[in-house]
Formats: sequence, structure tokens, C-alpha cells
Amino acid sequence: MAGGHHGPKSYSGPIDIHPPRRFYRISNLVLGGAMWFWIMYRLKEDGPVLFGFRHPWEGHHGGGHVEHKEGEHH
Repeated sequence: MAGGHHGPKSYSGPIDIHPPRRFYRISNLVLGGAMWFWIMYRLKEDGPVLFGFRHPWEGHHGGGHVEHKEGEHH
């Protein structure tokens, strides 16, 4: 057979897995927390549309929408 494969590698002992450095543990918490915050924020904003409770063209209710009077320009 091509490639000269002679079977699986053998190890003399258990694999030595080093624990992650502190920088990676902290960045994991920060980036993971930011990801879940973003997911929950988008679910709060778009959840009713996603699950079919509201149509996307109905717009948002509240949220600081300002009503304009006739004759005023924005």
C-alpha cells in the first residue's frame, strides 16, 4: 500500500494535558458572557416575530417613537 503506514502510534504513558492559562479562562468567561447577552437581547427584540406572535411589518411598540405633527419636517 502507498504511504508507508505501519499501524497506529503507541504512547508510553497517558497523554499529558496542560490546564489552560488564566488569560484563556478569563477571556472564555468574558466572550461567552457577551455572546449569551447578545443572544438574549436579540431574542427579546425579535422573539415575537421569530415565534409567530407578531408580524415583522407591524413595527415595534414603544421604544421612544416620536409622533410628528403635520407640517413639521424631521
